[in-house]
Amino acid sequence: MKLIISGFFIASMFLGCSEKPKKSEVVTVGQERPNIILLMADDQGWGDTGYNGHPHLRTPNLDEMASNGAVFERFYAASAVCSPTRGSVMTGRHPLRYGICHANCGHIKSQEITLGEMVESVGYTTGHFGKWHLGTLTRDTIEANRGGRPKFDADYAPPWDHGFDSSFVTESKVPTWNPMVTPPKSAGDVSGSLKEGQPFNTSYWTGPKQIVTDNLEGDDSRVIMDRAIPFIEEAVKSEKPFLTVIWFHTPHLPVLAGEEDRSLYANLSEDEQHYYGVISAMDKQVGRLRDKLKALGVAENTVLFYTSDNGPEGGSATGRTQGVTNGLKGRKRSLYEGGIRVPGIMEWQGKVQPGTIVEAPCFTSDYFPTIANILGVDLEKNDRPYDGIDIIPIVQGDVKQRNKPLAFDFQKQAALMNNEYKIYSADKGQNFELYNIINDPKEQNNLVGDEPEILSSMVTTWNEWKTSQENSAQENDY
Repeated sequence: MKLIISGFFIASMFLGCSEKPKKSEVVTVGQERPNIILLMADDQGWGDTGYNGHPHLRTPNLDEMASNGAVFERFYAASAVCSPTRGSVMTGRHPLRYGICHANCGHIKSQEITLGEMVESVGYTTGHFGKWHLGTLTRDTIEANRGGRPKFDADYAPPWDHGFDSSFVTESKVPTWNPMVTPPKSAGDVSGSLKEGQPFNTSYWTGPKQIVTDNLEGDDSRVIMDRAIPFIEEAVKSEKPFLTVIWFHTPHLPVLAGEEDRSLYANLSEDEQHYYGVISAMDKQVGRLRDKLKALGVAENTVLFYTSDNGPEGGSATGRTQGVTNGLKGRKRSLYEGGIRVPGIMEWQGKVQPGTIVEAPCFTSDYFPTIANILGVDLEKNDRPYDGIDIIPIVQGDVKQRNKPLAFDFQKQAALMNNEYKIYSADKGQNFELYNIINDPKEQNNLVGDEPEILSSMVTTWNEWKTSQENSAQENDY
């Protein structure tokens, strides 16, 4: 277990110390002991919520959560695909710092301090439910994308080895209905070797060699929540503060919805019925969770976050990829706004005012340092660079602008944004476009020729960040 000293930290620089860190110890000084729940959808677009103006989609529970807390007008996934973004949540650091470059690429390294380990070190019980996608879950059972295959043995990195007391997780994707059963190919992303009605060749795991075989029918979001709620109930009964990470598979392909949820959209196409249906089914489970927190008497002492791991898959022509970006350029796998700007909600009764609108840019790397500061954990003692910041002062209105830019690097793309501007490169940072992202969120007016000084300054900052990231990748932070 890696332990962390408590205190206060403001992440203001990209570059970490060159010396290797000293061993840390726990010194508890923080008085806040709220429960923490992180909810994440999979491939949900910026426009795929009722509160954000979708013409058909019904998400009454997310809408209520949004009205009762803070809505982020510019919330970003740290990458344009799933695994890297999830790594940013788990560590507060860009995933390329430790080798998670894409989906099914790399794993959480043992030297990284995970969110589970951080909160566990100050007395929290921890649970992870749903999609993991930060390493394989088995060395001896062939399943999913990498599990059990000798060439991926080094990528074995399950949640129970990284700070989570309880787990109910899959390595990667599963169908959104009957998650262990191969659906029709019309559901999308069903490989040719899989046969309809046969096993989907993946499993839910709760520990080493522990595969779940019961209560796996129907809506996958409900299947996940059926495991998360008992964990929360037990934590409350034991009077222990808890961290619960719930990463839904919805609405990642293969997309299927049950008849009850499809019926909400009976006047629309079959693909729309399934896509909107699975999001409404997930929303139902968000409502179930919030109701349970109230029934247990812990709603006012629980910090609840909601987001998506990246923008929507494909386009309408590819079938059940009906997600929308509300006109933003790009989709999943793109560092343009549509690929990384995602829904963002934070609810904390008594600490976050209902109806709060956050206009400053924030992203998934911010979760880790925000939670650290809530708990009084001093990240500075770890002597390693963090890419996120504590966003509580921004959410509570004490700070209006972000003091540190958001940096992105994915495949051949690069991007950096501050409170007003964004640079984007499609050729590994050789050439950049420049946009005033406040006035031009659709990235239609390239200002390269109009604002050379702003461009030069931001490119310099991105290059400095890249140097820091590459230093981390050489394991010089440990």
